Amino acid sequence: MKTLFTFNRLDEAFLARSHLEGAGVKAFIPDEISATNSGSNLWGLGGVRLMVEDEDLNRARKILGIGE
Repeated sequence: MKTLFTFNRLDEAFLARSHLEGAGVKAFIPDEISATNSGSNLWGLGGVRLMVEDEDLNRARKILGIGE
């Protein structure tokens, strides 16, 4: 898996994951539990990563409008 983007807020990561999954791209937030437990102190965690399968990376970037 590859990190597609790192968010500052958990709700932003959830929204992006939902958008990707609606387009048929599996997405995973490995920092979900840590971010939930830390409240608003996500800078200490380094943000919230949104990850996708390697083969879906370019498609996911296009879906979310993220440049390379």
